[in-house]
Amino acid sequence: MLPFPASTHRNHRERAAHPAGRGAPRPPDGATAKREPAAARPQPPELLVRRAVSLVVMTLVLPGSAHWVAGDRRVAKAALGVVTGCLGLGLLLALVAAVDVGAAVGVLADSTVLRVLAVLLVVAGLAEAVLLADAWRLGRPASLPRRARPMIAVGTALAVVLVATGALAGARRAWAGAGLLDDVFQGSTAAGAVDGRYTVLLLGGDAGPDRVGTRPDSVTLASIDASTGRTVLFSLPRNLEDVPFAAGSAAARAMPGGWSCGDSCLLNAIYTWGTEHANLFPGVRDPGAEAMKEAVSGVTGLPVSYYVLIDLAGFRQLIDALGGITVTVREPVPIGGGTSKVKGYIKPGTQHLDGYHALWFARSRHGASDYARMQRQRCVLNAMLHQLDPGSVLAHFEDIAAAGGKVVSTDLPAGELGRFVGLASGARSQELTSVQFVPPLVDPAHPDMGAIRAEVAKALNPSAAPPTPSAAAPTPTPTPTPRSSPSGAGPGVADGIVPKASDVQSACSAG
Repeated sequence: MLPFPASTHRNHRERAAHPAGRGAPRPPDGATAKREPAAARPQPPELLVRRAVSLVVMTLVLPGSAHWVAGDRRVAKAALGVVTGCLGLGLLLALVAAVDVGAAVGVLADSTVLRVLAVLLVVAGLAEAVLLADAWRLGRPASLPRRARPMIAVGTALAVVLVATGALAGARRAWAGAGLLDDVFQGSTAAGAVDGRYTVLLLGGDAGPDRVGTRPDSVTLASIDASTGRTVLFSLPRNLEDVPFAAGSAAARAMPGGWSCGDSCLLNAIYTWGTEHANLFPGVRDPGAEAMKEAVSGVTGLPVSYYVLIDLAGFRQLIDALGGITVTVREPVPIGGGTSKVKGYIKPGTQHLDGYHALWFARSRHGASDYARMQRQRCVLNAMLHQLDPGSVLAHFEDIAAAGGKVVSTDLPAGELGRFVGLASGARSQELTSVQFVPPLVDPAHPDMGAIRAEVAKALNPSAAPPTPSAAAPTPTPTPTPRSSPSGAGPGVADGIVPKASDVQSACSAG
């Protein structure tokens, strides 16, 4: 005996056979094929290939977009949210840079920020690589034509490599930047502008295996307008004698009469003296540089905010990292000389100099005076200032960072880097003024400090009325004509030829 009537079993069988309803006629075979879901229908191979390629490209261009189209909204929302946040921050930083590039640099001039950025770039690169591999899966590779399958797989793999390589390159640059900040910018105290200007002492050190200690070969004070970036460079001869120190400074207390003992007490020897008397400068990273700051302040009458010491022995590596500099050479410059024979010449004309030739151009002594070398060094600095651009810096950043720690030392705090980058950006659009205190403007053996300070004031305020003879010592006017070396002028004047005191163009120009 059945548990249910026979009619009930028949009704169940009919409903199973006719799902559209009781008593519905069975559709013909052709109608059954038309009622199948669209996804189950076989699709043209061209459409499958196009879909697979599109999903990979969409992920490469906008991570998460392919998953959104494919219906995986959870992954899509997470990826698109991260991308939107990153784009928003990037756009904000770009807008800040457009208004004030220094402020944008200031945001990134923090080693901790750069290291966090490096880690995030690595994570982002790995996440993008995973999304690309998943986009390949969403393209249903098993359904693709056999010929197209390996090509799309290779394309996806190349996209993964491209993304991973780009992310790692960015991370390495960020990490290198953090290391550069830690190695170079170790100052802790920010100095404010005085009378609307910052002053930075630029020292060209020349340490090496054949020299005892460091004696700056070039001494230049850069006075920078705090609002416009207009810069005036004051170059002092390394053989300047009878150097006073800034009133109240540690060096002035140690030597109230100044640095005065004849030919043995030249300006550049103060660096060695400061290093040997580090106890006079407690808590100072570089006592020699601090002593030089106090000396240059005493000579010019200007307070010195910071120093930057460039080791000329490592200068070659830095120039190579920048891709070289272009200058227009006026006179042949020997390569070699002195204790070795001349190996060749840097010829007149427009020359693109690599690190080796730029170093010889800046340092060559053979047949030239100290003052000619000062002019050439000013030209090199001018070329670097005007030819340095963000593209070349970014392209060679790891090399620059590796060279920077060996070449540059400073007491400028990293927090002030953004400010000075902004000022340098403004200075690039303005004429660079250079005053060189060389004969006949200054006799290094018997310098007139009143005349030097009057010349400094005139260069900083060209529109101001000249001082009266009673207010300051008269300032001799530079002349371009050759003349005999004045008595006691000190070493460096070759063949009685004295270059113009304030004309860098007489030696070279930045190409």
